[in-house]
Amino acid sequence: MKHFLSIKDVTDLPQLISSGIAAKRDPFADQALGKNKTIGLLFFNSSLRTRISTQKAAQNLGLNVITMNVGQDGWGLEMEEGVIMNGDKAEHVKEAAAVIGSYCDIIGIRSFAGLQDRDKDYAEIVFQQFKKYAQVPIINLESATRHPLQSLADCITIEEFKLKKRPKVVLTWLPHFKALPQAVANSFCEWMNPMDVEFVITHPEGYDLSPDFVGKGQVIYDQDKALEGADFVYGKNWSSYNSYGQVLNTDPSWMITEAKMALTDNGKFMHCLPVRRNMKVADEVLDGPRSLVIEQAANREWSAQAALKEVLLGL
Repeated sequence: MKHFLSIKDVTDLPQLISSGIAAKRDPFADQALGKNKTIGLLFFNSSLRTRISTQKAAQNLGLNVITMNVGQDGWGLEMEEGVIMNGDKAEHVKEAAAVIGSYCDIIGIRSFAGLQDRDKDYAEIVFQQFKKYAQVPIINLESATRHPLQSLADCITIEEFKLKKRPKVVLTWLPHFKALPQAVANSFCEWMNPMDVEFVITHPEGYDLSPDFVGKGQVIYDQDKALEGADFVYGKNWSSYNSYGQVLNTDPSWMITEAKMALTDNGKFMHCLPVRRNMKVADEVLDGPRSLVIEQAANREWSAQAALKEVLLGL
């Protein structure tokens, strides 16, 4: 695998899931793969799980790790081509990416959507520019439109906890007071489509995701109906795709409660974290036996390790 930007870079999803589960059983089995190699982790945005889990996974594989908060630890980077650099950006990505690529064998990048210009966000300029100028494999630590390491961890979690050969998985929108990107929801859809699951997406009117990501997912605008018989409930907020970046609805009735979970088939609750308690999800759900949020977060280490292993094998 040359890059890990989306599921499109994955040639064998079941094998990649199995690789993550195997890493969990024996974290240091492939430690020689990363010996004398370096990964640089560049964060344009805040991170807890992604930062720690990716660094830990890289160390499990024997990699040296360099972590940098772009714009705080170093110069602000200009991404546009042909501009007069008379603003607040002191360095162009052409030089920065090339230099970092000369120091690092792999580069991981986290860069969120601005939620102002849909075309610009969905063009993924930061990732495309680093891919062009760094000339080393790029790992997506969450972009404007996708979060593949989270989605792979979600797949691992579902595989571990499913009680049916073909479980029903429901992605439900949750209420939130500010605009959040579509990245996690997009990515979850993209990864659920090839999985052997019954996949349902539920959200209020106006929150339809891009059809490019929804794929074969069945969209139901009635949350209660969507939750009926679910084996897994994946909660996430996202802002509008069509009315881009806007908050059209904060209806508290979309919060996941025990009453909502009672509609499921003893379903398990999943969320990528962080989560605002008693706004998106009730304490009784998060702290109860239905919650998989900690197990899901722990699997971030193994999803990162599986993806990094595939990239290292291609070096």
